[in-house]
Amino acid sequence: MIETPVFAHAAVAAPHRLAAETGQRILIQGGNALEAMVAMAATIAVVYPHNNALGGDGFWLVADRARRVHFIDACGPAGAGAGIPAYRDLGHDTIPPRGPLAALTVPGTVGGWMLALEMAKAFGGRLPLDMLMGDAIRHAREGVPVSASQARVAPEAFAALREVPGFAPLFMREGQPLAAGAPMVQAALADTLEQITHAGLADFYRGDVGREMAADLERFGSPVTRIDLERYEARLRQPLSLPIAGGRVHGSPPPTQGLSTLVSLGLFERLGVRRAESFEHIHGLIEAVKRATAVRDRVVTDPDHLTEDPAAFLAPAFLDRQAAAISRTSAAPAPPLDAKGDTVWMGAVDQDGLAVSFIQSVFWDFGSGLVLPRTGVLMQNRGLSFSLDPSARNPLHPGRKPFHTLNPALALFDDGAVMPFGTMGGEAQPQILAQLFSRVRLGLSLAEAIDAPRFVLGRQPGEREVVLRLENRFDEALIQALGRAGHPVAVEAVPYADQFGHAGALRRHRRDGRVEAAHDPRADGGAMGV
Repeated sequence: MIETPVFAHAAVAAPHRLAAETGQRILIQGGNALEAMVAMAATIAVVYPHNNALGGDGFWLVADRARRVHFIDACGPAGAGAGIPAYRDLGHDTIPPRGPLAALTVPGTVGGWMLALEMAKAFGGRLPLDMLMGDAIRHAREGVPVSASQARVAPEAFAALREVPGFAPLFMREGQPLAAGAPMVQAALADTLEQITHAGLADFYRGDVGREMAADLERFGSPVTRIDLERYEARLRQPLSLPIAGGRVHGSPPPTQGLSTLVSLGLFERLGVRRAESFEHIHGLIEAVKRATAVRDRVVTDPDHLTEDPAAFLAPAFLDRQAAAISRTSAAPAPPLDAKGDTVWMGAVDQDGLAVSFIQSVFWDFGSGLVLPRTGVLMQNRGLSFSLDPSARNPLHPGRKPFHTLNPALALFDDGAVMPFGTMGGEAQPQILAQLFSRVRLGLSLAEAIDAPRFVLGRQPGEREVVLRLENRFDEALIQALGRAGHPVAVEAVPYADQFGHAGALRRHRRDGRVEAAHDPRADGGAMGV
């Protein structure tokens, strides 16, 4: 049995130890969960750059002390120069995955920090910005050891990234990726963090930092302009929610795939599974995810361009029909799912019960790879989810938001407990979240549910066929049963692999205020608290 860390008053969970330490420090100094998360978000952007950066996007689910749930959409739109004709004129049939043309969306995550701090003040937050940004500035200026996760990035990724402006001087030495433990210094990024600390976070978009970013973006040929940066603001929007026995699960609305996670959970609950790790459990999750993916692909796009109401697919009648159509013994055809994507999920719960489920990303490892030299900002490649086909569900168009794999989750239970949870994992995030949450519902502790072996249904880069990959810690009899049911099974040799996600969760008990917290052994962090 794996023990879940339990804290008396408040806790944080993060995929890197230094980010968790930052959050713990802010809680000790009297900060609330939102302030702790902003500080953690800044630190993790410095110490885990292969998975997130200031040049990426973020999403927040926040449960306040009155158990109202708020959603912050910190996703940036395509730049003014990002039109289908522009890419076609350059000879592209698809969007380039790396380089300046991949850096085609406005980075939204700092805008999310701004909105989160406004909300933090409404809940009593009073810590100054220099206290929140202090660890991030120090780590960027003095350097940190390269994490084990960063060192595991595939060599072929670096082959594509080494020629992208600004990348190699920062993340490679003598033509080779930085090794685990090697010092990683980001002086220009430290200057940027100091500037937005003293001038205010809005400077990232509408001040000196924004001006310098725009100049570099224009020089390298990115479609994002200074006007795009100046106009950007994160937004508060209504989250999606799913009633479950004994509570309600909240998820992120379009342009994220949060709908897929909630549909998966709603379908699985209707299957009546009673035993964790049984064939019924794992097969049922896989089949629920397939149907949820079909819903996602039909519905999810920029929220200003929706043609159907996402909430309609969470209605009991729809879920009942879909669940009844799931075969309990055989596999349905697999949808076209890609398993690539790198992200950080972090959670925080403070002593007053304010709870945060947060996710921040640059999409692929190191995103576009473009590092803006004047500011040290690494730009995401989230615009890869756009299509150059004007009839596609998510066509590239200036001002349009990209489809997002990111989707934090948060559950409220009728007994007063609150549970933020989430994961990295690209398109596989709903699968991983469904595995984690279903295991908790079937009686596993948070730490056990996070540690347990996982599956991922999808294609790896360069593959044509969708494969059901299983960690090798699954019971052999279960693996064979899945194969007999028609699932295209492949067992991975590595017992704890990054491709199966970095997940985490916290649960606060209302009766005594205790907070359970755990983060993934596949990552480099953990849980800390007070």
